[in-house]
Amino acid sequence: MKKINIVDLDYKTINHKLRETEGDITLCGCCGQRFIAAGMSDKNIIIEGVPGNALGAYLNGASVTVNANAQDAVGDTMNEGKIVVHGHIGDAAGYAMRGGKIFVKGNAGYRAGIHMKAYKEKQPVMVIGGTAGSFLGEYQAGGIIVVLGLEAKKHNIVGFFPCTGMHGGKMFLRSDCKNVVFPNQVTARAAKDKDLDELTEYVREYCALFGYDMDQLMRSPFTVVTPDSKNPYQQMYVAN
Repeated sequence: MKKINIVDLDYKTINHKLRETEGDITLCGCCGQRFIAAGMSDKNIIIEGVPGNALGAYLNGASVTVNANAQDAVGDTMNEGKIVVHGHIGDAAGYAMRGGKIFVKGNAGYRAGIHMKAYKEKQPVMVIGGTAGSFLGEYQAGGIIVVLGLEAKKHNIVGFFPCTGMHGGKMFLRSDCKNVVFPNQVTARAAKDKDLDELTEYVREYCALFGYDMDQLMRSPFTVVTPDSKNPYQQMYVAN
């Protein structure tokens, strides 16, 4: 694997080096550089250090692994590929993503999954291992959001105003959500066997990435959140 030290490099230089380098790549010494791997495809990238905002923006098939935390707007408008973060992420992760997968070992900030959407066969997926901040899934129009709430014993696994404006997609929350207030335009219910069958695929991949016991996680109650089918705005945002 080729290693590139990016301590003193700006994002334009970093992305130029990524494009011209063949094979798998490790970026060493990352410290807040924005837009890393923007629009990348057919690359396998490992990042040592903390990338700045918009990591993997417009990602188009590359695989990006961060062995630390990441800042805001991870996977902004990504189309294909996978982003794996072995730490926490900031706000607005997966903004308007329409394909690919984001896996976060720890917590996510505010507005994760905002404007997430599906397009034809593309189904974006975001799995958050810890907790998610307020406005989770705001205006969600498609795709899957999973929050596992690992180590969240003293407070809700989601913050205030989850699913505000949600008009498509689905959310799985590893909790009975008795203390969570959802808006009127969504339905929150206990997961059934059919729901758990669908969920298993995403939890299995999360556990394989981060070393958790899938059977133990799946024994917990899950809540499924979906938009009310009578919502008049769904046809304006979701491509059929």
